[in-house]
Amino acid sequence: MNATIYRSAINISAICGLYLAAAMLVPAMVDIYYGHRDWQVFVLSAVLVGGVSLLAAAATRSGPPPFNKKMGFLLVNLLWLVFSLVGAVPFMLSSLDMDFAKALFESVSAITTTGSTVIAGLDHAPPGILMWRSLLHWLGGIGIVALGLFVMPYLRVGGISFFKMESSDTNDKPFARIASFTRAFVLVYVLITLACTLTYAVLGMSRFDALNHAMATVATGGFSTHDASFGYFNSLPLLWAGTFFMTVCSLPFSILIVFMVRGRLDALRDPQIGVFLAYLVAFSVAIAVYHRLNSGVPFHAALAHSFFTVSTILSTTGFASEDYTLWGPFVVAMAFFMTFMGGCSGSTAGGIKAYRFIILFNMIRTGLYKLIYPNGIHAVRYGRMTVDPELQRAVVLFFTTYLMLWAAGSLAMSAFGYDVLTSTSAVITALSNVGPGIGAIIGPAGNFSTISDPALYLLSVMMLLGRLEVLTVLVVLTPLFWKS
Repeated sequence: MNATIYRSAINISAICGLYLAAAMLVPAMVDIYYGHRDWQVFVLSAVLVGGVSLLAAAATRSGPPPFNKKMGFLLVNLLWLVFSLVGAVPFMLSSLDMDFAKALFESVSAITTTGSTVIAGLDHAPPGILMWRSLLHWLGGIGIVALGLFVMPYLRVGGISFFKMESSDTNDKPFARIASFTRAFVLVYVLITLACTLTYAVLGMSRFDALNHAMATVATGGFSTHDASFGYFNSLPLLWAGTFFMTVCSLPFSILIVFMVRGRLDALRDPQIGVFLAYLVAFSVAIAVYHRLNSGVPFHAALAHSFFTVSTILSTTGFASEDYTLWGPFVVAMAFFMTFMGGCSGSTAGGIKAYRFIILFNMIRTGLYKLIYPNGIHAVRYGRMTVDPELQRAVVLFFTTYLMLWAAGSLAMSAFGYDVLTSTSAVITALSNVGPGIGAIIGPAGNFSTISDPALYLLSVMMLLGRLEVLTVLVVLTPLFWKS
């Protein structure tokens, strides 16, 4: 790999570091508004990060970067590493007195929109820190959608390109309107955030809570300003509002843009949308009925909590309205398996994602058909689109690697001294970017504050692996990648 690629990747990462340094002034102003002295932390962090980023950008300044696959893989990994390290600086310098492992974990959890936290006592945490967590969520969500729409399809490791699903006139020249499409995406992202904020405020949240929870909802991140999360507000209308916005933001943003900007109803025919909504409704109703029969709560309340819980897990948001692990073993088992599933491609959600399950199911069905009719021609389809062998290989490779990483990570967590349930659920919630796990320690009523530093480093790596679609990270660890 030539030096030009290194310089270009570092230059772009340094410029992004400057943007994050500027973003630190937002929580600084929040602290000033609420009279908290931690505003100095964010100003100092902005100066430090901005200075280092400016020097790095100036030292590596060159012509337009030679974008190719190697450049793409290197840049994606370097950007998310820089985001994670820069995001950790205010946590380390804040009055929360966090060591590097905890600060890095909180930053990675925020920027990957996972939502796992090591901070106990959120109700009394500095307002600037709460805003910084939510802001990292929100900015991470923008990066995640951009990654899924533009970068992953190009690198052939994940994502279903908007340009292949929109219409035939864009298939021949997919990047002809990328600038206008990007503007439309940012506009839709901001409008959904504003709509969510206003809805939460009207339904009883304070303006500060509404804005923070809206940014976490739209990014499907799950950071709250209260230890009890949505349970703090004790409001069924808020649960239904959260369910709606989490579900919407689990859908492909490319589809939302085509629908909202152009008014095209046919955009909603994407097969993964129907599959995702079908199992969300099925799981929610099943858990509501079980919760009603098992606990005796009113059915309307059981239904609200059930839909909220299922949507927060499938969307990989990670909010909590109640400790659903107390609802019974059936709910615990379903929550554990839903943690693997995730939302749709091109959304802010994590997990394996619905489109991969559709392709895997059709590959199995086609394989069975070929056993019966070995000479027949049976194409693997995704809706009306034929899935080419390269995409089939990518899906199988991702799925296999995902499960292998989960198994290896679970064994490593067990070696650190944690029980099987905590180990397996901690790793899968990190890989799927869900947030809370299962069990007394890291469940919806707990947090990761008591997890040891080595385990936090492991889970931070797992969160990055899951967010970058696993293969994007693993490919840069191969010796072949670094050969010229």
